[in-house]
Parts: sequence; C-alpha cells; structure tokens
Amino acid sequence: MLLLPGGVALLAGLDGALLRLGLPVPIDTVRLADVHGVVLVLGFAGTLIATERAVAAGGRWAYAAPAALGLGAVLLVSPAPRHLADLALLAGAVLLVAVYVRLWQRNWDTAVLVQAAGAVSATGAALLWAAGLPVPDLLGWLAGFLVLTIAGERLELARVSIPPAAEPILAVSATALLAGALAGLLWPAFGYPVLGAAVLAITFWLYRFDIAGRTVRTSGRTRYTAVCLLAGYAWLPVPGLVWLLIGPVRVGAGYDATVHAVMIGFVLSMIMAHAPVILPAVVRRPLPYTPWMYAPVALLHGSLLLRVAIGDLRALPWAVQAGGVANIVAVLGFAGVAAMAASRRRAEVSA
Repeated sequence: MLLLPGGVALLAGLDGALLRLGLPVPIDTVRLADVHGVVLVLGFAGTLIATERAVAAGGRWAYAAPAALGLGAVLLVSPAPRHLADLALLAGAVLLVAVYVRLWQRNWDTAVLVQAAGAVSATGAALLWAAGLPVPDLLGWLAGFLVLTIAGERLELARVSIPPAAEPILAVSATALLAGALAGLLWPAFGYPVLGAAVLAITFWLYRFDIAGRTVRTSGRTRYTAVCLLAGYAWLPVPGLVWLLIGPVRVGAGYDATVHAVMIGFVLSMIMAHAPVILPAVVRRPLPYTPWMYAPVALLHGSLLLRVAIGDLRALPWAVQAGGVANIVAVLGFAGVAAMAASRRRAEVSA
C-alpha cells in the first residue's frame, strides 16, 4: 500500500512532463507542470527509496517516512493547500534521515553515511521548496539525494572487492557534493564548480570500483543489471561538466539537458537495473528477470539521446518533444514488462 502513492506520483509526474513539453495531457491541474520535478524525485523515487530502507531498518515507525513522502506527492498534485504538501514532504525527508540514523547505530558503515548524506540532501531540497525556491535552484539538492543514495548502495555491494582507499574517496566526494549544493545557494560561482567536481568524482568512483564493470561479462539478470548501471553512469558527466565549467543553468536547452541526463538517464536506469531485486524485497512478490526488459531500457536511453544530442544541442523542438514522449513510453513499457513477468511467475507457481 505504501507504494501506491509513489505510483500516483509517477503517473502525475509523467503527465506533468507532457505539459512541460507543450503536448496534450490526460489530466491537467493548476500547478502540475510546476511541481512535476519535485513529485517525481521526492514523491516517486523518494517513496521507493524510503520504503526499501524501512524494510531494512525494521520497526513500524520507519514506514512513516515513505508514507509521508507519498502523501506529500499526492497532496502536491491535488487541489489541497500547497503548504500541507510541503510539510508532508519535509516530514518524510526528516524521517528518512532518522531511518539512516537507526541503520548507522546498527552498523557503523561508510555506505550508510553516504546514503544518509543523500537523505540530508533530500531534506534540504524539501526545506528550500517549502521556503518557495523554484526547482532549478534545487536541482543540486534533488540530484544529490539520488546520486548519493545510489552510490552508497553500490558501495554496499562492491565492498568485498574494492581497495581500502575506495571508501574514503566516496565519503569525501559525498561531503563535497553536499558542500557544493549548500555553497551554490550563497556563492554560485564557487558552489557549482564544487558540485560539478563532486559529481564527476562520484562518476569516476562508480566506473572504477563498482562490480558492474565485471558482472557485465556474465549473463542473465546479472548482466542486465550491469548494462543498466553502466548506461546510467554514462549520463552523470553531463551535469557534472555543466556545473563545473558553466555553473548554474536554470533555463533553456542547457537546463533541459542537465536535469534529464541525471533524472532520466541516470536515475531511471538505476531503477530499471534494481527492479528485479529491490521490488520483490519491498512488495514480497517475485519479479523474475526477462530479456524483454532490455527493450524499454534501450528505448529510454535512445530517446534521451535524441532529446539531448539533437533536440537540446541543435535547438530542435520536435526532437525534444519526440524524445520526451518516448521517455514516457519507455517508463510505462518497463512497468508493463515487469507486470507481465510477475503475473507469469504467479501463474507458473499456482500451476
């Protein structure tokens, strides 16, 4: 049930994406186009992450974090007063930090600290959003939440095969990312280069130390996961280089390329990569791997390449729109493939 508001947030966010592309939509509300980024990051991805962490932490209180984040997303796309939605999102982010405190008390682990830094970044984003800052000013905080969470999770899996220096490198990079996001509010000329350098350092870390570089040579689900991971990592240098070399980009093609490189190319590829492993642990239902999962993954990255390399760089609106629509089709297509794989598994078990 906790994932249901996250699903609503996903559909609402995709609907808002169509609005921002200037295309017809099934449902329109007064503020949907303006809030769709926060709805997707804190509402959809935040609910998924917080639910998985609540399962790991144990204790009923931990499930208050995904509940609050999901509620905030639903309120944000509804006619309810916005301050109620903002309060729920902030409460969910703070509770997620508390979940990581619980996990840290159980196991003093660098991976937990890195993920906790991501939750702190989410809290900063929720607080600044409640204070009235627009999404472009929050991008470093929103991206930091997801990048640090994923990097910390990958550290958990790679620890047995990495050198001792790898953990401190990631910890320093995570600290620099938070420092850059904070400094970017007050001194953008200094903060954004630090933020960009931190993202590039984390990208290097992922390529250098993550086990995906080795498991991509295997087969089946393990190879599929590695392919999704490596494809997602390839998009992280885009925001890293933009922030390092240019600084804050809040409008236009540069902003479109930056935000969607990290949120679609990186984050959604990570979700597709981990879905066969994480979702069964959360919903207590099997999600078997099927080679058909490669189809929406390929469409996701191909359409994003169309949107960024042709639409944004060459200032061709039709390519931006076509790529954006295909991005949405890829997400819905993956959900369809996952649903069919899960239903086929249940049919086989019942037979």
